[in-house]
Amino acid sequence: MTAQASDADRRVLVRPEWLEATVAAVFTAVGFDSADAAEIAAALVEADLRGVSSHGVMLVPMYVERLNAGGVTRERELDVLFDAGAAMVVDARGGMGQLSSPQAMGHAIERAGRHGIGIVSVRNAHHFGAASRWAMQAGEAGCIGIAMSNTTPLMPAPGGAERLVGNNPLAIAVPTTGGVEMVLDMALSAVALGKIRLAASAGRPIPDTWATDQNGTPTTDPDEAVLGMLLPAAGHKGFGLALMVDVLTGVLSGGGWGDQVRPLYREPDRPNDCAHLFLAIDPELMGGVEDFRRRSSGLAARVRGSATAPGVNRLYLPGEIEAERAAQQRRNGVLIERSGLDGLLAAARAVGVVVPAGGVLS
Repeated sequence: MTAQASDADRRVLVRPEWLEATVAAVFTAVGFDSADAAEIAAALVEADLRGVSSHGVMLVPMYVERLNAGGVTRERELDVLFDAGAAMVVDARGGMGQLSSPQAMGHAIERAGRHGIGIVSVRNAHHFGAASRWAMQAGEAGCIGIAMSNTTPLMPAPGGAERLVGNNPLAIAVPTTGGVEMVLDMALSAVALGKIRLAASAGRPIPDTWATDQNGTPTTDPDEAVLGMLLPAAGHKGFGLALMVDVLTGVLSGGGWGDQVRPLYREPDRPNDCAHLFLAIDPELMGGVEDFRRRSSGLAARVRGSATAPGVNRLYLPGEIEAERAAQQRRNGVLIERSGLDGLLAAARAVGVVVPAGGVLS
């Protein structure tokens, strides 16, 4: 493992609008129209704004490599395979998840408006970044939003020593009278693999509860962890949930599941072949949207107003820290890993993008 770097060496403050424009320029240069490139860029930068750097601009070099190698396509239109009113199965045709996902969740929201619930299953998909963005899309439309994906196997079964199931992220967004205030977004491993890759790039150790080496022994070395296995969140509970997400995404859609889902950082010429599931639930079905919003707001207030442990000044709802961070960083600049910025600039140079000066604040 490389020598550990200081926090000051690892992170850099940049203008969010400059960052988004730079990412969009890269995707325009590799063949997307300006609207689609902007959509991809907005999704990636939003993850950095919310502090989820593992799903932010650090992904750009990997995406570009896969686009150039043919492992991800430039297709954007969904192919509808099955339509039963409230439920749909669609084929993303190997296109970018940041383009297929808003369409799929849009269908789920529209079906929820007609049937009370909308379920859209997506196969032949590609990595969609932070799941919270798509759940929040439904939340902002007044629905409870649920988004999930399977990934290439990263975790063993309890007591096992073989990668068997992905860390399979799950997000749920709940609207209240104050907006979309409750947003759960979690991978079902102890941490996302992207966080371990960030630690490896920055030369810093990881907790030994995050991952194992190739033999199944817990490790603090992120380079060993990348080659090894992620540990599930909460042991057998995290593994069980991840397995069920594989059922609800890949098995249900007729798409890839288990080791049919290919690694993102290897074999860039082969399709990722992950699968997604998007659900929108219209609270009107359960007695009215406004009544639901009042009740969900009451629940949110109960959490915020509950008793605190010694030394704790404030309690947060799921997603509240990320929302406040995003608002602050939109005003003052977004902190990203220096390695992520370097990777973005290298990708820009490789595709002939001239990046304007003035984006780095400190």
